[in-house]
Amino acid sequence: MFEQLKHKGVISRPADASGNGSINIIGAGTIIEGEIKSNGDIRIDGTIRGSVTSKAKVVVGSTGIVDGDVHCQNADISGTVKGKITVMEMLFLKSAARINGDIQTGKLVVEVGASFTGNCSMGPVIKDIKNADRSSEKLSEKTA
Repeated sequence: MFEQLKHKGVISRPADASGNGSINIIGAGTIIEGEIKSNGDIRIDGTIRGSVTSKAKVVVGSTGIVDGDVHCQNADISGTVKGKITVMEMLFLKSAARINGDIQTGKLVVEVGASFTGNCSMGPVIKDIKNADRSSEKLSEKTA
């Protein structure tokens, strides 16, 4: 079966032991409520009600809806996001994108037709996703 896929130009990459390199797809018509965390890429064509965290790339397709925060390395948005978007490197808002929330990113590309309501902060002052959980621990430990 996989031999047939090679000849049709389908390319996949195997995940390592920690899940890096894996591709996660949430199909159209699927609704997930809760928090999603992944070391690999995530493509969302369905609906997520909760936060999405990835150490790789998040793609929200034209039918995709995220009602919660998004934290990732890179992102391509064609659908709807209602919440804060934090992208370490590059955020690409395609023409069909509808964003309602704040954006914090290293670089931002916006196609004509994309809609964005909120504040935007750009630059290298973004916290590393790996240390995001630790920063809240440090805040709670510092008492005087």
